[in-house]
Amino acid sequence: MELPFSESYKIKMVETIRRSSRSEREQWIKDAKYNLFNLRSDQVFIDLLTDSGTGAMSDKQWSAMMVGDESYAGASSYHTMKAAIKRIFGFDYFLPTHQGRAAENVLFSVLVKEGDVVPGNSHFDTTKGHIEFRCAKAIDCTIDEAFDTTNQHPFKGNIDPEKLEKILKQYPKEKIPFIILTLTNNTAGGQPVSMANVKEVSALAKKYGIPLLFDSARFAENAYFIKTREKGYEHKTIKQIVLEIYEHADFATMSSKKDAIVNMGGFIGFKSQEWFRQASTYNIMFEGYITYGGMSGRDMNALAQGLDEATEFDYLETRINQVAYLGNRLIEFGIPIQQPIGGHAVFIDAKKMLPHVPKEEYVAQTLGVELYLEAGIRGVEIGTLLADRDPNTRENRYPNLELLRLAIPRRTYTNNHMDVIAVATKNVFDRREFIKSGYRITWEAPIMRHFTVELEKM
Repeated sequence: MELPFSESYKIKMVETIRRSSRSEREQWIKDAKYNLFNLRSDQVFIDLLTDSGTGAMSDKQWSAMMVGDESYAGASSYHTMKAAIKRIFGFDYFLPTHQGRAAENVLFSVLVKEGDVVPGNSHFDTTKGHIEFRCAKAIDCTIDEAFDTTNQHPFKGNIDPEKLEKILKQYPKEKIPFIILTLTNNTAGGQPVSMANVKEVSALAKKYGIPLLFDSARFAENAYFIKTREKGYEHKTIKQIVLEIYEHADFATMSSKKDAIVNMGGFIGFKSQEWFRQASTYNIMFEGYITYGGMSGRDMNALAQGLDEATEFDYLETRINQVAYLGNRLIEFGIPIQQPIGGHAVFIDAKKMLPHVPKEEYVAQTLGVELYLEAGIRGVEIGTLLADRDPNTRENRYPNLELLRLAIPRRTYTNNHMDVIAVATKNVFDRREFIKSGYRITWEAPIMRHFTVELEKM
């Protein structure tokens, strides 16, 4: 008999979580203005708001923290992190930052100016926010297959080369500071980008003389899918695949709170010393000195160790299989999700789940509130709230996909928790005919509104 699959780790420490009553949750979510971000963590039973900074670090990561060097300049922890980034990604130059959006802020301060356009594959919220804050425009060039949740295309995160080249021909080179490739494509459902597409995009970038930037938050998960889905890579290691991917990058930003499995940290990687020098000025202004950049030495040590662990196949197999386990349970219950199942989260197709809720009433947010009321499970809306308003017309932008993301923290929950999530979602699905209205906005910020928006029931 073949042995069943099991986790590649054992548990050394646990944290108590509390089940609440429905009446408590009804009051809490009302007090939170129906914004799941406004809930206190102790009001949540299973927290799937994000996989960013919420994973469980390993014993080796904790050990590395104990020998962190907190020197202001030139700390040994900086050099440990520098060596790890060179070994994993091949970058000769890097700047540490406290998280991914800080890396974007520093790099985009050098590169993005008013009137620019930035083509890419479904820019995520902070990426698009930093672009639009600078009065530039993010243009989505993701393949059309990504917007059909039933389509089984193995690399739905891909950029469509024809869409991209159309943009490159339409605008002068001076108006396109870079092309961005997000690994994996979060907004499209945690979907990977193929190595073939990396090479296609890189070839177009070189043809038109445009730099290529990788958003690297979930680069290791992307490499896993290349190994398991793309012909010719099945016998390569994850680390070999990562190095091959990053041969094509001019620079990279990373929120290390994802695939480096740390609670805080990020970086910018550079091939060019000149770009590194220009960005260093902004890093000093916004983050800290160039050898700590908003991070403590202990966190740099943990990040370096996490990069090594996250690029091992056994870890990734456990990680991806748990997400697939939840996704397959939902599929068994007939719940519509983005398929094939992505790397870090399961994305529920909210428009199919709640067909009676008008799009103007924030369908995915409505589903998120219903799942919280059902079982204290907190997901996050990837839909109209996150898409925000058009910066010129101030009208809502209605995206092709209206998704509820259930992001699974790394090494944190068991498959018993996945079963609770699946059954709770089925309970909402079973009463979907009775959910006919959603919410309206009572207050919103002018940009990236989804974090702090306030809502009321319709």
